[in-house]
Amino acid sequence: MIRFENVTKRYRGTASPALDNVDFEVLRGEFVFLVGASGSGKSSCLRLILREEVPSDGRVVVLGRDLRTLSSRKVPYFRRHVGAVFQDFRLLPGKTVFQNVAFTLQVIGSSRAFIQQAVPEVLALVGLAGKEKRMPHELSGGEQQRVAIARALVNRPQVLLADEPTGNLDPATSIDIMRLLARINAGGTTVVMATHEANFVDQMQRRVIELKNGVMLRDDRAGGYGDTSGLPTLAPEPVRGAAAVAALTEVLEVQREAAASIARGVEPGLTRPAPEAAPAAASTAPTASTDSVAPTAPVSSTPSVSGSTRAASAPATSSAARPAPDAATAASGSATASATTDVTVPPSNDATTEVPAREADRADASESDTEGRVHRTQPVPVIDIAEVDVEELGLADRLGLEKGEQDEVGPTS
Repeated sequence: MIRFENVTKRYRGTASPALDNVDFEVLRGEFVFLVGASGSGKSSCLRLILREEVPSDGRVVVLGRDLRTLSSRKVPYFRRHVGAVFQDFRLLPGKTVFQNVAFTLQVIGSSRAFIQQAVPEVLALVGLAGKEKRMPHELSGGEQQRVAIARALVNRPQVLLADEPTGNLDPATSIDIMRLLARINAGGTTVVMATHEANFVDQMQRRVIELKNGVMLRDDRAGGYGDTSGLPTLAPEPVRGAAAVAALTEVLEVQREAAASIARGVEPGLTRPAPEAAPAAASTAPTASTDSVAPTAPVSSTPSVSGSTRAASAPATSSAARPAPDAATAASGSATASATTDVTVPPSNDATTEVPAREADRADASESDTEGRVHRTQPVPVIDIAEVDVEELGLADRLGLEKGEQDEVGPTS
């Protein structure tokens, strides 16, 4: 039916040939796929078969005729046996569906009776029965392609050429067109189809001729589209370091929030503004109840960065001068020593007397802050000093501290 004998085709103004020494033969009734990338030479093969172009070298023989020696006057008669379907349909916009299909028969001089019989038959074959009076613009893309196929089949050609017939169609319509072409081929028509649709080629398992840059790479009698592993995909490439960037962003956000809190005068972790100076009345841990409360000197303690506390200024006394405190009192003393503010308790013999906050204590605390002896490094819960009993504040006396010796730090029990 179709034979290419060492065919080379060169177009004017191009350095490399569109087809380079291509050689193959298509038998009667075959369904052949021409596959390859754009510019590989598929459409050039179809134009040579249709006698739109002539080869530069070699021979193209179709239906037993050498197309190089075929005169231009005989070309229309030759094309009556070859139907063609294109990607852009090429319908006559001013004619109905019936008139578009009948036009081919009118050109070759068919009788009116034959036209009235053949056109409805071929429209029913392609699934367009009842739409003979529709205009092309009233049809969908798939229906227009069916009209083009019906026009190519109405004169019952021996060869059907299809150049990307599903290129402008959606997937569902493309499947219908492929089924139609397979049914036409089953009726005895030889089909040569140029396509990029790898799924159709792989599923139908027909003969495949692959071209690349005008050179024929392979000719498989029942093959697939070929190796598609080298084709680019739409899968997004993974972004390297995405986890590290996210973690760094989170750390920077925490740092910005901490800096904003400090700028507003709010310590991180607190819900109220931090005082500029240590208050006179601070929280203390409750101690074990005692019979009497002795007057004590101010006790100042400063916590280190690691959270441990050390005595900043505490009078030392001899451990032999007074008895050692019990375990409960020692535990309370350690809890009180971890406080971060100064506590000043005036002498009082009444255990039920409340200790108010005094302005003098505030001034002393401010001076301590100025001298650098009191530094707040951890959040301190705020407790009203009025709620603390006086008998709970005799800690300095129990720890062996005496008034008047604030420049030295002595051992505690």
